[in-house]
Amino acid sequence: MPTAVVPPPARFAAWTEAEAEPGAYPLEEALEASAGPRPIILDCDPGHDDALALLLALARPEIRLLGVTTVAGNAPLAATTRNALAVLTLAERTDVPVAPGADRPLRRPLEVASVVHGPGGLEGADLPEPAVEPLDEPAVEFIARCVEASPVPVTLVPTGPLTNIALFLASYRRLAAEKVGGICLMGGAIGAGNWTPSAEFNIWVDPEAAAIVFDSGRPIAMLGLDVTHQAILTLADADRLGALGTRTGRTFADLLRFFARYHHERYGWDGAPIHDAVAVAHTLGLGLVETRRARVDVETASELTRGRTVVDFEGRSGRLPNAEVGVTLDRRRFIELLVDAVRRFP
Repeated sequence: MPTAVVPPPARFAAWTEAEAEPGAYPLEEALEASAGPRPIILDCDPGHDDALALLLALARPEIRLLGVTTVAGNAPLAATTRNALAVLTLAERTDVPVAPGADRPLRRPLEVASVVHGPGGLEGADLPEPAVEPLDEPAVEFIARCVEASPVPVTLVPTGPLTNIALFLASYRRLAAEKVGGICLMGGAIGAGNWTPSAEFNIWVDPEAAAIVFDSGRPIAMLGLDVTHQAILTLADADRLGALGTRTGRTFADLLRFFARYHHERYGWDGAPIHDAVAVAHTLGLGLVETRRARVDVETASELTRGRTVVDFEGRSGRLPNAEVGVTLDRRRFIELLVDAVRRFP
């Protein structure tokens, strides 16, 4: 099991609300500002952990999933879109629209994570054939339409490369400023990466997009590897899902056993971290994640450190904080949340 992250020195707390970048107040305040279920859009690249994040978003009454947008990342776009539709079909929630987005990063060739997730992006179980087609509407336009129509600010929850979110922020600046309540993303790391020594996969795939997002002035919560590596679903937990006796439980148990193989070979862990579900869990307002305010900048120039998230808790750079960064997770409550989510589906 990974060890818990030691919280950074306390003096970063000297930063005041007024000293933050415009709009960069804690995401928790943006979430608390809305009454009733909080509307979210899940932008993802399924992916085993994305699939469980999607199931969690469907299950919880604290949030209302307006739709799913897909991006190339763990697998090519056609596969990630199909995988999102297959999970929705499995959950019997084909009422949730899926809009395909960017099939490549802003400036770089696409590189996928087939070594982790298999060539199709979601290997290890027999998922149903999608019962519906994706929307004939690009992800960026779909996000804009949903945000514009929502009576309350929408939270964007990206769990893959940030290409779609960057394109939306660049194309709809005023709409984003007025009606995006916050961005709760899985990506980055305070310390070591998982794709290179310096970088986490999602940020590494499209660092230019990530830089746009972190510079957007929207409230941001970054749930990076330091907290998501605490979110391990063990093989015993996978057995719990299989023992639910449901089709969804058996399918996710098989998916998680496949996902665990890579992490056992790479880290020696008895299970796999469900990175992306941490981002969804954070939007629930249940206090599962402890965050610290920081300045986050993304390295785009150096190939040696491409995609590194430079997290400054102490103001050493002289730049104002622009994000809340996850440092610790209540793993026990998180795992129970996931098991309960799977239990809710046939």
